[in-house]
Amino acid sequence: MSHLQGGKADISLIQIAARNNLITLLEKCPGPKAIVWDNSLAGPVGLVAQYAVLREHAVVKMYPLRAVPLPETDVKHIIFITRPKLHLMDLVAQNVHNDSKARGGPKKQYHLLFVPRKSLLCIKRLEHSGMFGSLTAIEEFKCDFFPFDSDLISMELPEVYRDYHLENDPSCLYQIAQAIMLLQKIYGPIPRIWGRGAAAKQVWDLVTRLQRENISNEIKEQQNSCIDRLLLIDRSLDLISPLATQLTYEGLIDELFGINNTTANFPADKFLSNEERSSESLAEDKKQIILNSGDKLFSELRDKNFNAVGAFLSKQAKLITSQIEDRHDKTVQEMKLFVQRLPIMLANKEAVVRHTAIAECIKEVTDSYDFLDCLQAEQEFLNCIEVDKVSPFIEDLIAQKKPLVKVLRFICLQCIASSGLKPKILEYYKREIVQVYGTQALLALTNLEKVGLLKVQSSTRQYTVLRKALRLTMEDTSEVNPTDISYVHSIYAPLSIRLTEQLLKSGGWKQLQDVLGLLPGPTVDESPLIPNGSSDSNTNSPSIVLIFFIGGCTFAEISALRFLSQQEDPNVEFVIATTKLINGDSFLKNIINADNDK
Repeated sequence: MSHLQGGKADISLIQIAARNNLITLLEKCPGPKAIVWDNSLAGPVGLVAQYAVLREHAVVKMYPLRAVPLPETDVKHIIFITRPKLHLMDLVAQNVHNDSKARGGPKKQYHLLFVPRKSLLCIKRLEHSGMFGSLTAIEEFKCDFFPFDSDLISMELPEVYRDYHLENDPSCLYQIAQAIMLLQKIYGPIPRIWGRGAAAKQVWDLVTRLQRENISNEIKEQQNSCIDRLLLIDRSLDLISPLATQLTYEGLIDELFGINNTTANFPADKFLSNEERSSESLAEDKKQIILNSGDKLFSELRDKNFNAVGAFLSKQAKLITSQIEDRHDKTVQEMKLFVQRLPIMLANKEAVVRHTAIAECIKEVTDSYDFLDCLQAEQEFLNCIEVDKVSPFIEDLIAQKKPLVKVLRFICLQCIASSGLKPKILEYYKREIVQVYGTQALLALTNLEKVGLLKVQSSTRQYTVLRKALRLTMEDTSEVNPTDISYVHSIYAPLSIRLTEQLLKSGGWKQLQDVLGLLPGPTVDESPLIPNGSSDSNTNSPSIVLIFFIGGCTFAEISALRFLSQQEDPNVEFVIATTKLINGDSFLKNIINADNDK
């Protein structure tokens, strides 16, 4: 839990609240029990309550929720823990039916926990299946956020952007509003609210309505908040940042290997010595590593541009070697201190070896011609170089039948950089894609058009103007000793973070009128009336700004915010909340692969 407690806002409080809620629900089922997980929850819930905690409360088995009969288990209770989705109710009903029919002996009790809240539609689906009566209890496991680090929490809802912009389903916004209510319950009412975008406005309107309806609001308002400001950012405000390649250490790990619930999998042989590789037959070809600030070296590395990582690791390795070798000619007292410090030095050495192996895995990719060509093409788009022409680079990707999501990522990037594609260029790309990837690619293209990632060029060149007005691209960025947030993409400053930077400097939206007209959606700027509290933060201590990304955010954006918080002006500490941590591939895949149950 220590890695959650480093900031002024204690994120471990969120973990404790969720864990206690889960334990209370488990204790309602005395005796041995099995948990059947919705696959999307098994990993995130591990951030709240690890298996050791569950075992202490008589959880003896855990299974994924699938369309196959449950294994035979000698337990009194089977607890299904799922998101409120219709297709999952069919699986629950099928599991209960098969299990109760096949088992002899004492009857089991079946329980259903919705995360974070019940759904009337799901209950109706269970009634329709005929299995509703077989469930002993249906309750809510109120876990709106999963804590990732001392400054980072996520709702782990990958479908928010797609549901709102593609399916025109705003129900996810109500869940976000309830999550903000939870934060205010834990940390106190937030005195100043900023936001931009249609989703941001709707979320805050819902929060305002919930506050009026909330009976316990009077109790909550007695406490002062440790959070001074809330900034709601609609992902549609900045669609370039998810598409651009992240070039920080943590960002590249996510791009190349994927980070899920603070863990990533790497080729196992990269972590073995030459002797071990030759003598050991690897039963597992992947090594799983936890990545959070509990690893001190990772917390120092994660926000660096990858080009600064090698020199930093080399310096650390030399420092540790000199510390370990500096054990000769010491007095007895000095030797005693050395022995006491030795475990820490060896742990640091192990961390350096581990991260050196990870850096080598990344370097194999980033040194390749393929990666460098992609980066060059991307940076030309970001600098608005020849964005009004058919890109030979994209043509080559299609001709080589590279993964469709990679091709679409570049086309979308070119489209947004040129504020839409000329009709002839858009039709050309569509025709080429359908010819190479088949007619099934048409659905992907249609979905991208619906959410605004692909569109015909407009007369106003929004990105061109924003690029100059907000200095979104910087040619003289230092990657090793950065002075500007653009280091996270080497030349590009995430629009969402540049906007945050300008907003904090000016103290509101009024000074940004020149650029606001180029950004989609309405603005939120409110100071709710708070009894017994003050909207003025203590000027002697860092103010805390909660940045809430509606529709997902990238690790590069998080690194840029951390960089901002380290600057003397503004003196700000950030807490980042998001509906989901994303990269370009995961963002696009979620849009082009629509849910089957929709």
